[in-house]
Amino acid sequence: MNSELETFAGLNAQVLDISVDSVCSHIAWQKQEIGMIDFPMCSDFYPHAEVTEKYGILRDAPPVPGISERAAFIVDRSGKIAFAKLYPLDHTPDKDELLAALRRIEKQT
Repeated sequence: MNSELETFAGLNAQVLDISVDSVCSHIAWQKQEIGMIDFPMCSDFYPHAEVTEKYGILRDAPPVPGISERAAFIVDRSGKIAFAKLYPLDHTPDKDELLAALRRIEKQT
């Protein structure tokens, strides 16, 4: 997503990441694994998974209970979820699919 931030911004979208990991984990993951990113990474660490649970994506079963599912949401200007999709944990959300959804939503407003 980082490479398409300008495209997302041009569609009036703000990219952000949220997980149940701590802020320290986010920083270490960027420094050691993926490189630094230019969009907000939010921590749903404490109270544990409060936001993730409200979005219905907190895993409560094996193989890894207590983490969030891999998901993408687009919230429209009125605050309604206009797009939601779950992805396998080993996949990243498809940025082209998200951009297409944003374009459809923009046309509707």
